[in-house]
Amino acid sequence: MTTRRNFLKTTGGGFGAFALSAMLNQESPGQSHHQARAKRVIQIFCPGGMSQVDTFDHKPELQKRNGTPFDPEGKMQFFASKPGNCRGSHWKFRQHGESGLWISDLFPRLASCIDDMSFIYSMHSKTALHGPACFMMNTGFTLPGFPSMGSWVTYGLGSESENLPDFVVLPDPGGLPPGGTVNWGAGFLPATHQATTLDTSNPAQPIADLFPPTDFHLATPAADRDGLAFLNHLNKIHQKTRPGNTELDARIKAYELAARLQLSAPGVTEISDETEQIQRMYGIDAEDTGAFGRQCLLARRLVEKGVRFVQIYCGAENTTARKIRPNWDSHEDLPRDHGYWGTVLDTGASALLKDLKQRGMLDETLVICTTEFGRQPASQGGTALGRDHNAGAFTAWMAGGGVRGGVGFGATDELGANAVESPTYSYDLHATALHLLGIDHTRLSFYHNGINRRLTDVHGRVIPQLLR
Repeated sequence: MTTRRNFLKTTGGGFGAFALSAMLNQESPGQSHHQARAKRVIQIFCPGGMSQVDTFDHKPELQKRNGTPFDPEGKMQFFASKPGNCRGSHWKFRQHGESGLWISDLFPRLASCIDDMSFIYSMHSKTALHGPACFMMNTGFTLPGFPSMGSWVTYGLGSESENLPDFVVLPDPGGLPPGGTVNWGAGFLPATHQATTLDTSNPAQPIADLFPPTDFHLATPAADRDGLAFLNHLNKIHQKTRPGNTELDARIKAYELAARLQLSAPGVTEISDETEQIQRMYGIDAEDTGAFGRQCLLARRLVEKGVRFVQIYCGAENTTARKIRPNWDSHEDLPRDHGYWGTVLDTGASALLKDLKQRGMLDETLVICTTEFGRQPASQGGTALGRDHNAGAFTAWMAGGGVRGGVGFGATDELGANAVESPTYSYDLHATALHLLGIDHTRLSFYHNGINRRLTDVHGRVIPQLLR
């Protein structure tokens, strides 16, 4: 005698067995706590520390004091330097849209989207170290090993797609961010909630080793079916004696997903079917903007196909400059570094917002853009063109997914050095994002080492001023 399940697995073989197993073992999607405004998230992360006073946080007083001593008594010490003179924005600020919000000339394209954007001017961090600050913005903790926001969201809500990962990360082509892959790890959550990274520069092989080398002639469909079926058999034997091993379960599901991705991934990552107008809007063919533009376009295609959470990195690890810094960490020459990365972000992010809006997707897609900390209002370096790290103030923005556009929340002091009105940590940003997704951040928890852990730890408040 044999069960219907065993009969189908035996006769299906290979990919059929994996697909059946995936359907039978698929976790039930999570239940929201209240009516959701957003179904999915695209998060843009700008590692290195974007300068708030050169981008979104307009400070006329800083401009007035340009060239005057920031610390006349000489008692202060920044992260890596003594303060130089006050240094006003390297770009002119202007008001835009019906809201009249200020944005610098570094972002002329984003300026046209300003009435869809909501700004948090009073962000601050617990650390001015790149790695820990990136961890805090991504996981809510300065230490490594905690689940990322993308992992928490997919743990809470489940998947919208059977053939694509729930959580996808698009690293900068220049390398990993400060802290590496820990930024998008699943931590102590079941390992199935860790991110899948895609190589946006290689549409033929978007996931490492998804396809065998073209010159490996022993890889045939028949051999794949036999090999995968045998691997499935061994994994099941191993799993029976280790029921609590979530990494093994994640590995099995990864192989199941890989079988489906061989069919679905190339279709998502190959953008040749996009119109010339769309590709031009994203700056795909331009040398400087092409890589990030492609990431933004791919993010739209991924959420369109049901991926729940996509994170894009605009910048890589913090290393010394060659022609430019590889991220937003502008200690020596901010006009050079921010000038480059500003054009990159401006082109891709504005195209993403406009593309989502014209397709009717922006209302249900929450777009978040943040960095790990800001920069000081005083100059740094021998040429006085740099700015040092500043954990006391930076700006984040959100759009779509139930966000009230054209709103500015919180404020920094008159020079933009410290958050003074409604100081906001990552906990509040995360709580607000989860709320828009229909999740009560205080109820999304996982018991680990005797503690009910949360993305927002024991903190966090939803910011009603940002909600429609």
